[in-house]
Amino acid sequence: MGKKYENVFELLIETTVYKKKPGRNRHDPTQRFVNPAPSKRKEPLTYDISRRPSNSVEEEPKRNKNKLVSLPSLQAIKQEASQFKMLTVSVKWQKKVFEGIEIDVSLPPYVFKAQLYDLTGVPPERQKIMVKGGLLKDDADWSSIGVKDGQKLMMMGTADEIVKAPEKAIVFAEDLPEEEQATNLGYSAGLVNLGNTCYMNSTVQCLKSVPELKSALSNYSLAGRSNDVDQTSHMLTVATRELFGDLDRSVNAVSPTQFWMVLRKKFPQFSQLQNGMHMQQDAEECWTQLLYTLSQSLKAPTSSEDSDAVKALFGVNLRSRVHCQESGEESSETESVYSLKCHISHEVNHLHEGLKHGLKGELEKTSPALGRTAVYLKESLIDSLPRYLTVQFVRFFWKRETNQKAKILRKVDYPLELDIYDLCSEELRKKLEAPRQKLRDEEGKKLGLQTKSSSKDGDVKMTDAEAPSNESGESSTAAQQEGASSSEKGTHMTGIYDLVSVLTHKGRSADSGHYVAWVKQESGKWIQYDDSYPSVQREEDITKLSGGGDWHMAYIIMYKARFVSM
Repeated sequence: MGKKYENVFELLIETTVYKKKPGRNRHDPTQRFVNPAPSKRKEPLTYDISRRPSNSVEEEPKRNKNKLVSLPSLQAIKQEASQFKMLTVSVKWQKKVFEGIEIDVSLPPYVFKAQLYDLTGVPPERQKIMVKGGLLKDDADWSSIGVKDGQKLMMMGTADEIVKAPEKAIVFAEDLPEEEQATNLGYSAGLVNLGNTCYMNSTVQCLKSVPELKSALSNYSLAGRSNDVDQTSHMLTVATRELFGDLDRSVNAVSPTQFWMVLRKKFPQFSQLQNGMHMQQDAEECWTQLLYTLSQSLKAPTSSEDSDAVKALFGVNLRSRVHCQESGEESSETESVYSLKCHISHEVNHLHEGLKHGLKGELEKTSPALGRTAVYLKESLIDSLPRYLTVQFVRFFWKRETNQKAKILRKVDYPLELDIYDLCSEELRKKLEAPRQKLRDEEGKKLGLQTKSSSKDGDVKMTDAEAPSNESGESSTAAQQEGASSSEKGTHMTGIYDLVSVLTHKGRSADSGHYVAWVKQESGKWIQYDDSYPSVQREEDITKLSGGGDWHMAYIIMYKARFVSM
C-alpha cells in the first residue's frame, strides 16, 4: 500500500513543486507560479503563467507616483568611477625616494602635499613638485596634470627644524605637591564663605597682600608680645598669622573657621543673627578693628611708638587747624589715622576731589570765649606719609526712614597712580621736593630726555615701598616721623602711590549685598578674590569699579608708596 497521509495538507506539501520555465526570471513580477493540484502523473506538472485564463487579473508592479527613477547611463557610471581612481607614485626628495605613495585624484593636490609633509617635514608652502607643465599647484585638477600610475615625481624644499626634546622632563602643575602648586599659580587660594562672611574674606585678602605685615606676623610670638595685649587680641593675631600661612600653602579654598570664631569673640558685633543666620557686616569696620588689634599685638614690649609695625605701614599723621569763626579762636592738633576718607557729594567726580573734602569738616564743641557750644572749622594736612595708603569711600549713611545704612551710588573715578603732594603740609612738601625731582629725572632718562638735575648726583633707582625691618620683624617709624626719609639705604618717599588692592561692594546697603577683593600680585597681574573663587582680571577693568550703578564699586582702596634711592 502507498504512504498514508494524516491530512490533505501533508499531501499538498509533498507533491507541490515550484519550477520555473527555462529562460524566465523568477524576480519578474509578470511571471507567477501556481501550485498545481495533486496528480497521478509521476512527474510534477509545470505551469506557465501565459496559459492562465484570459479573465485572470494580472497584478502590476508598484510604482512611486511622486518620483520618476531613471537608470544612469554606462558613460556616466564610468565617469563617476574615474573620479575615485587611486594613483600610486614615488617621490624623490634630496637623496631619499618614497615609494608607494597613493594619490586620491578626487581630492585637491594640497592633500597630497600634506602627505609629503608627514613624510619629509617640508611644509606644503615650501614644496616644489615638478609635473607636466610646471609646478604642482594646490588647487590644480589631477585630470589636466597628466600624472600616471607608477610615475616618479621630483620634489624640492627645505624641511622645518626638528624640535629637540627638552633637557629636563616636563612636569605638569597638577602633578606637583600641593605646596608647589600654590607657588606656581602665582596667587594664593580663596576663602570659603561661612555664611555672610564675604566682608571678612575680602578684608583678609587685601591685608594679606602686604608682605611687610606678613613678615611681622610670622615673627610674632607669645614671648615677645606686649604686656598690654589681652588674650583675645593675642588669639586673633595668631589666627591671622595661621590663616595667611594656610592661604599661601594651599591651592584649594581655605576655610577660615578658627579666625572667624576668634574675630567674633574679640568683637561680638560680628555675631549678630537675623532669622537664625549671621548678618552681613560692614567690611570697613572689620578692616579697622583688625588693624587696631594687630597694632596692639605687633608692638614691641616697649613704650616707644616707633616700635608699632602697623602704624609704620598704614598710619597717616594729620596736622589740623581748628578755627572758630564766631570768636576767632584758633588751635592746632595732631592725630594718627589708618585711612583717609573720600567724601562723596554732587561736586565730587574724582578721588582727589573727595580727599580734599575729607580733610575739611565742621565740628561742634564748647567755646571758652563764648561760654557755649559753637561751630568750628577743621582743616587737616598730611604731616607724614605711610608706606601703604588706605582710602575709604564714604558711600554709606544712616537712613532713618529704613533704619539702615543706605548707599551712595555716585561714580567717583580713581587712578592707578595717585599723587598726594598737594594734600601734604608745607614742611613735608619741602622734604618731598628733592625725591620728586629725582623721580622726574629718572623718568626723563627713560624717555631719552635731558634732565634738569646734575649728572654728578648719580643715577636714581625707583623702588616700591620696602619697610626696613629688624630681625624680629618690627618696622621702625623713625623715617615716618621725618615724613619722607625711609631707610638707611637712602630711599625716600615721593608722595606718589601705586594701586595694589581694591575692596568692592555690590548692593544697596552696607549690611547686605556682597564684598569682593581685587589684589595686584607681585607679577603685576590682578586677581579677583570672590570668596572661594580667585580669577585673573585685566588691569584696565580695575578702575572701572568706580560706581554709578548696581555693579561692584570700590569701597576701600589701598596704594603702595613709590620710593627713589638718593
